[in-house]
Amino acid sequence: MVDENQRSKTALLTDRPHAGAVFGVRLKHWLTREPVLAAGFSLLAAIVLTWPTLAGLTDTIPQDTADPLLQAWQVAWNGHALLSDPGNLWQTNAFFPAKDALAFSDSLLGYAPAGLIGNGPVAALVRYNLLFILAYALACAGGYALARQLGASWQGAAVTGFAFAFAPWRLAHGGHLNILSTGGIALALAMLARGHGFSLREGYRPDRVRPGWALAGWLVAAWQMTLGFGIGLPFAYVLGGVVLVSVIRWFTTGRPPLRKRLFSFDVAGGAAFALTSILMGLPYLRVLAANPDARRSLWDVDVHSPPWYGFFLAPNESAIWGDVSERGRADLAAPAEMTLLVGLILITLAVFGLTVSAWSRKTRIWLTVGTAVSVILAMGTKVLGDGEYTYLLLYHYLPAWDAIRTPSRLVVWTTLLLGLLAAGGVTYLCERAPTRNRPLVSVALLLPALLVLTEGANRTAHPEVPTSPVAMRTLRSPVLILPSDQIEDQQTMFFSTDGFPVLANGGSGFLPKVTDELRQKTKNFPDAASAAHLRELGVRTVVVHNRPRNNPAFQRARSAPLGELNIVAKRVDDDVFVFSLE
Repeated sequence: MVDENQRSKTALLTDRPHAGAVFGVRLKHWLTREPVLAAGFSLLAAIVLTWPTLAGLTDTIPQDTADPLLQAWQVAWNGHALLSDPGNLWQTNAFFPAKDALAFSDSLLGYAPAGLIGNGPVAALVRYNLLFILAYALACAGGYALARQLGASWQGAAVTGFAFAFAPWRLAHGGHLNILSTGGIALALAMLARGHGFSLREGYRPDRVRPGWALAGWLVAAWQMTLGFGIGLPFAYVLGGVVLVSVIRWFTTGRPPLRKRLFSFDVAGGAAFALTSILMGLPYLRVLAANPDARRSLWDVDVHSPPWYGFFLAPNESAIWGDVSERGRADLAAPAEMTLLVGLILITLAVFGLTVSAWSRKTRIWLTVGTAVSVILAMGTKVLGDGEYTYLLLYHYLPAWDAIRTPSRLVVWTTLLLGLLAAGGVTYLCERAPTRNRPLVSVALLLPALLVLTEGANRTAHPEVPTSPVAMRTLRSPVLILPSDQIEDQQTMFFSTDGFPVLANGGSGFLPKVTDELRQKTKNFPDAASAAHLRELGVRTVVVHNRPRNNPAFQRARSAPLGELNIVAKRVDDDVFVFSLE
């Protein structure tokens, strides 16, 4: 009897699954879930389509060594300020003595958590390159999630995701992380739709309401606003318009009221979104109050308004369409803002999706109308009476819209809407595919998405990042680095991530009068006038370097008599002088 009981216990122990095996099964189940697979493939596509960014994390940067280095400094500064002095976040170490300098361009504040990791220029460079890749990945995953939630097949959703992330026009903005960072838009809309049980195919389904997803959607939307207003402000108005239309339809169609929990989550999430937008806007309002010339003029809008044929031209960075578009680009005033090709494959699929689609006819009509409106608005003053009855209505009457100088960036919405139209057509094909050899057919129907992805192939330059001419952390602040101009100052700001000394240099989307005046009055440094102006500002140290070779500033510094100027010079090496004005 004892032996029989013992055998029973042994059998129970033997039949019990091993803990490692259980974990393995659960891990496999998690890894094969659609959201995880979609995120993984989005990241893989981003790595491949941005190559060789990942290969040169520590020494190269996409596009050029101007705006990307400025934005690498921004992210680094955001993290540094949060750790050292959060109350002065907007008062950066650059543009001394100007105030609220972080608001001179899109702040990228939403990436501040990344800025908490690492110190110095190399960390700033690695951080920027990783964010560059992740911005593409998030846009791809967000586009996929939105189309999937609205009712597309996974193949159709892949078309939307690839189009939204890798449309050829985006290659012109390889140096503008604030413009590439659109993933939060699509992801927030997907979460909000899921939270409210909404899809394009079934409309509102109360049984599918998920209040937590709705709240998450509002929070992601708020995060998107912290990256900048160039893309965020139109998103805020689109989101507000969706809410307004939804409320009107709710009352006019007599639908049942929202569940109490969903309503409370919407109120809390909407309040968080509104509060975030207001708090982000306050520093920009202070800059406008202190610098009235910072407001974008109608001239700025007109210069950056693309002609209609810009939608059929690709930037030079496009490996597929760049050479074909060369002659057309030559006639554009601002090619980076006017080469707006969303992809010929995408346009073809969207036209097909307009004809036959999984979406209803009414939905297709609305998607087409939205696409047309986005195109017209993106053309700014180059359409319908110089835009007086289209884009300029927004410019004149919508609060803060006059701060946007580039109407063409509304092509973000053109891309997304065309992606949804195309997804409807591909979904139609998927649902009517023969059942025989279904797995093979399903994979074959991924071809449209892969063709869309192919149009995102690039030949973006990845220049090597220069090193600082001097150890920035050793300098006595405030410091001026010469020569000083837009490009040089953006590099200097990047170098200043080594300790963040206070800089009189600064280069961004807005140039304050004090910085412009400083550049003008120090062109002949060292001389009596420049020394007097620098002392009046409170600048203690001036560094003059020999980049590019034999530049006039360095030649003057090497031969100027300093005794009568009460300036002490120290030659650090053959290419750098450090002057003390104290």
